[in-house]
Amino acid sequence: MTSQDPDGPDATLTDPVGRPLPELPEPAPLTSHGPARVIALCNQKGGVGKTTTTINLGAALADYGRRVLVVDFDPQGAASVGLGTSPHELDRTIYNLLMERGAVIQDVIRPTAVPNLDLLPANIDLSAAEVQLVGEVARESILSRVLRPVEDEYDVILVDCQPSLGLLTVNALTAAHGVLIPLECEFFALRGVALLVETVEKVRDRLNPRLQVDGILATMYDPRTLHSREVIARVHEAFGDQLLHTVIGRTVKFPDSSVAAEPITTYAPTHSGAAAYRQLARELVARGDAA
Repeated sequence: MTSQDPDGPDATLTDPVGRPLPELPEPAPLTSHGPARVIALCNQKGGVGKTTTTINLGAALADYGRRVLVVDFDPQGAASVGLGTSPHELDRTIYNLLMERGAVIQDVIRPTAVPNLDLLPANIDLSAAEVQLVGEVARESILSRVLRPVEDEYDVILVDCQPSLGLLTVNALTAAHGVLIPLECEFFALRGVALLVETVEKVRDRLNPRLQVDGILATMYDPRTLHSREVIARVHEAFGDQLLHTVIGRTVKFPDSSVAAEPITTYAPTHSGAAAYRQLARELVARGDAA
C-alpha cells in the first residue's frame, strides 16, 4: 500500500498522498495487560469496511501480543460470523448485558480461534435494544458500564458499530477513548464523514471529554483508478494528518476470508491485505492510539 520514489532503491517510501512513511517497527512485547484503550469503528454509511477492519485489526494486534476484545455492536452480527460464531445459535449476547442488570460479561465473552483475541457477540436481538434503552437513566452510558469489569483484562477493545448514528453508536462513542473511521475510496462515502465528525464532537462536548478521532482509514483503495486517487487526495485536503498513512486495498481475499470465518492474517497471511492490517496495527501503536 505504499509507493516508492523512482530515484532508486534507497528512495523514501511514501503513502498514496505523497507523505513519507514513518518508521513502523514491530511493537515491543507487553509485560502486563490493561487497562484497555477502547476504539469505536464508526461510519454511518454501510459497506465501507468497518467489520473487516475490526476483525483484521484485532487479529493483527493479537499477533503482536496484545489482548484484544472485539465487541460486535451491530444487530447484523457480521463480526461474530466473521470470527467463527453463529450468532443465531447464541443464548446470551451483548443484548443481555445491556438489558439485564445482573448479566455477567465474562459469561458472554467467547474465545476465537486467534490466540489473544476474544469476542463479545451480537445478533438480531440487539436491534430491539435501541428502542428499549430510550427510557433508561443515563442511556448513553450503558455500554461503558457493561465493559468496565473487563477493561483491565485487555489492551485494546474494538467496538464494531452499526451503520447509523443512533443510540447504539452514541453508546459506543461514550464508551470509547478513540474513533477509527473506515472510509471507502469513493465520492459518495466522503459526504457523511463531516456529519460523523460533528457527532463525535457533540459526544465529546456533552458525554465523553476524552473522545478523540484516532484516524480516518482509507479502504477499498484501487491505485489504478483516478477516482480512488482523487478521493484520497480530497480526504487529505480536508482532514490532514487525521488520514492514516496505511491504506487498505480492494481485494477479493477479504470476502473470501469472511466466508471462511477467519481473519485474513490467518486465511492468507502472506497476502498484501494481511500486510496492510499489520501495518495499521503498527501505525496505531506507534501513534499511541493502541497499546
